[in-house]
Amino acid sequence: MDFSPFFQEYEQLVAMADRVFEQVTDKHPECIRCKVSCSDCCFALFDITLIEALYINNRFRKKFDGAALKNLLEKCNAADRSIYKIKKQAYKYSKSGKDPRMIVEAISEERVRCPMLNEQSECDIYDFRPLTCRLYGIPTSIGEESHTCGLTAFEKGKSYPTVKMDVIQDKLIDLSFRLTTRIKTGHTQLHEVLVPLSMALLTIYDQSYLGIKSSKKAEDPKGDG
Repeated sequence: MDFSPFFQEYEQLVAMADRVFEQVTDKHPECIRCKVSCSDCCFALFDITLIEALYINNRFRKKFDGAALKNLLEKCNAADRSIYKIKKQAYKYSKSGKDPRMIVEAISEERVRCPMLNEQSECDIYDFRPLTCRLYGIPTSIGEESHTCGLTAFEKGKSYPTVKMDVIQDKLIDLSFRLTTRIKTGHTQLHEVLVPLSMALLTIYDQSYLGIKSSKKAEDPKGDG
């Protein structure tokens, strides 16, 4: 399965995100507090789309193998169990009729250490980290809600360049949809699946997961006779 054309499109989005971050930093250097070993963003909960999961998984498994890969996957397992418990509680809240906004706010306050954050407080996959990580530290918005890192000096009520995460998400889902259409998946909603980074790294994206039928014809169980 050659995903390279889709990976190239994804890399264009990555390059765009990096340019935007640099532009905001150049315009408001006094507000940005990002620095080496700052890991505030490495405890936030968020999910990634199929195209991003495939891309990062591909780069991850090319970079690590042997004991290093095993150790990182164990950390992914631990993180994923923690995230599962949080999401399970959120599901219970939704079933009980709690205000969705309150549920989202509660989840946003949860902290789970990213399995890619090493003992030196640096990212083991920094070169191919998710878009959310790349844009953390500058003003972003989801719907009508604005967000920024609590360590920054952006002042509430003032106008700053703001990245609309909904627009980026739509581009990622569209790219995921075109990829699943190209591979002719049997899972019609696969392009809408969102997973935590930990699960994206744990997953084996083989034909079975992607819903791709084998090109070989099934053998007749009765044989020729």
